[in-house]
Amino acid sequence: MISQLEKEVTLRFLKTRKNDGFLNIISIFSFIGISLGVAVLIIVMSVMNGFRTELVNKILGFNAHAVVKTYDKPINSEIFQENKILNKNVSTTVLSNDGEAVILNKNNTKGVLLKGYFNEDFKNLEIIKNKNFFGKKKLQDYDISIGKELSFNLNLEVGDKITLMSPAGIQTIVGSLPKQEIFEINSIFDSGLSDFNENIAYINLKTLESFFEKKSELRFLEYYFKNPNDINDYKVELSNIHKNNYIYTWADLNESLFSALIVERNVMFIILSLIIIVAAFNIISGLTILVKNKTRDIGILKSIGVTSKSIKKIFFLIGFIIGTTATIFGIIIGTLFSFYIENIREFISKTFNITLFPEEIYFLNSMPSEINPNSIILIAFCSIITTIIVSIYPAAKASSLDTVKILKYE
Repeated sequence: MISQLEKEVTLRFLKTRKNDGFLNIISIFSFIGISLGVAVLIIVMSVMNGFRTELVNKILGFNAHAVVKTYDKPINSEIFQENKILNKNVSTTVLSNDGEAVILNKNNTKGVLLKGYFNEDFKNLEIIKNKNFFGKKKLQDYDISIGKELSFNLNLEVGDKITLMSPAGIQTIVGSLPKQEIFEINSIFDSGLSDFNENIAYINLKTLESFFEKKSELRFLEYYFKNPNDINDYKVELSNIHKNNYIYTWADLNESLFSALIVERNVMFIILSLIIIVAAFNIISGLTILVKNKTRDIGILKSIGVTSKSIKKIFFLIGFIIGTTATIFGIIIGTLFSFYIENIREFISKTFNITLFPEEIYFLNSMPSEINPNSIILIAFCSIITTIIVSIYPAAKASSLDTVKILKYE
């Protein structure tokens, strides 16, 4: 427990005095350093969390959450209902297939991955519900839906016709030639990711199977879950009911990307934590100088019966209060900055005519930010623990001063 005397002496020592000029500067820099370190950490972690969330949402809005591929036998699309966990968490399942083709358009050629869906399944895809989807929400025979970037690159619009070339061959009098079919563009989608928009297109499933000469028994089964973030748990259940099939999830397809994001976030946390550590070490300097300046006061306190333990508490509390108030101030600044970071970005971009967050590099048209309470708690905990540790030595030094020697030389 902290006595009333200890509280009053602590507050008195914290008050600035004219002859404590250099000491005040050190204390101010300690406070500012810790505050800035905490604020920068919160801002960086919020942007990293926001970037990951936006990226996951865009990937989930475009890809199936899990795909089951067969080797030789048709997949039973209703078998998952026998599993209680999956039956409760599956949003929907659809049949699909894919194949690689080449678009022939005037003087341009472009390789694309064609994904085939039934008309009724295509209408239910998340990417079709996107407000940036333009055109008909259906896939009839020889209709094709292409991405925004692909339409720009090949100068295509809804209603245009393009020729697709399949690797499947047809026999002619001059030998085997690649199959070619004419498709009409009936819609243009925008996944939010330029790579997807440029390299993927949708056609009717039966048309795809005819175009690539694929058997209907080899169709994929796509799973969409209510909570796709728990995909690792669902994959275990899928492995149990589709034992003889190949299963992959959205997390498997993007494993290297998200692993890199995690590593980058952890490295940034470690590097930026050094700001707090360096600033916290200023507390040692400040408290050491304070002990030196308050040597006479310490001697008087000890002479009237104040114990060494109380002296240690007083100087420890001074360091703790500086660190804690700086941490709280940094949390407020960091949280406010993270909350309005997009407004700040727009203001700086317009004022100085610079691009701080280019869409073609980061795939996003605005700077994302997600304030995570757990991250803030972790940062605050690390900051306060650091200030506690660096306050121990000066406090112990103050308590170990000899009362007789102090008063003798004073």
